[in-house]
Amino acid sequence: MNTIDRYIMRSLLTNYVISLLVMLCLYVMLDMFVNMDEFTEDGSPPLTVLASIFDYYWPNLFLYFSQLSGAITLFSCMAVLARMRRLNEMTAILASGVSLYRVARPIVIFGISTSMLLVVDTEFVIPSVAHLLARDHDDADGQRAYEVLFVKDRNNALLSAGEFHPKTRQLKRILILVRDEYAKVAQTIEADSAVWEPPPVPDEPGRWILTRGQQVSRVMYEDEVFGPRYGVSSSLVQYYVSDLSPEQLLLRQAEGWIKYLSLSQLRAQENRRDTDMSTILRAKHQRVTAPILSMVLLLLGLPFFLDRSPANVLSDTGKCILACGGCFLMSFVGQSMRPESGSAFIAWLPIFLFATLAMVLIGRIRT
Repeated sequence: MNTIDRYIMRSLLTNYVISLLVMLCLYVMLDMFVNMDEFTEDGSPPLTVLASIFDYYWPNLFLYFSQLSGAITLFSCMAVLARMRRLNEMTAILASGVSLYRVARPIVIFGISTSMLLVVDTEFVIPSVAHLLARDHDDADGQRAYEVLFVKDRNNALLSAGEFHPKTRQLKRILILVRDEYAKVAQTIEADSAVWEPPPVPDEPGRWILTRGQQVSRVMYEDEVFGPRYGVSSSLVQYYVSDLSPEQLLLRQAEGWIKYLSLSQLRAQENRRDTDMSTILRAKHQRVTAPILSMVLLLLGLPFFLDRSPANVLSDTGKCILACGGCFLMSFVGQSMRPESGSAFIAWLPIFLFATLAMVLIGRIRT
């Protein structure tokens, strides 16, 4: 890195941090303005309300960053180039024999770095706090009890509970339907309550310790001539091995819980077929296209500011907003559409269109 690279990188990092703080704070303030009544509806003391607000928004900051990452990078990079033009630094760089494409190199490298930061956020950070993102505004402390209805578990079982308490990690009034390979109920497990016991080894299933658990099995006899006859056997059971931890159950309460999963978790859901396949495919394509789209936004905005003239900064800013805003809007509309068979086409369409436009505009830079 030479002097120009270090100068631009230092300016980019400063502007990026400022843009990150400003946009995330604005996002939080707008959301708080709309939903403040959700935090205060139970008449809690001010300190309790502030604790609930903090507890709700700190994990959501990672989600907000994933939504705004491309815009933050674009704004910080364009602010640096606009300032260099206003101070006639572009003219001095060109006069020294340095091409504007050379000026763009540290900006592109910086954009790739922030795209990798987005990948880390969506693949590792957000999945680790996904159960916290599933909470409502008025349940930031996790005190609310939820009803669990026929959530699919390992070995094709269905788990239901009259009450699920995330704070205490307890289930009450449990009914588990254990099904065979033909989706017929082979066993039922009932219990008054259950407490989660995490697995001793990571990536292994944990278990629910049952209170007054009873297992009823249906025994089929194959020696009947005209059809099977079923018998019933009952026994006490102390625990139930499950993939559904309290975090997983809390996550399943959210309507769009699929978007919080990593690519590996999405592939696991695809193999288990717990969810509509079109929803999973759309989430996978959006996860892959998100960092690419962030780079497309940056490349689309670069040609409007890589210019030697300081007089047209405001006009070029308006053109950049129109072009990049169109790309962002098309991507947002595609994410909001119902998941259908064309999920891949909808997710990749903004990249195909606006990446082509960006290449055309970059080729027309006068340097």
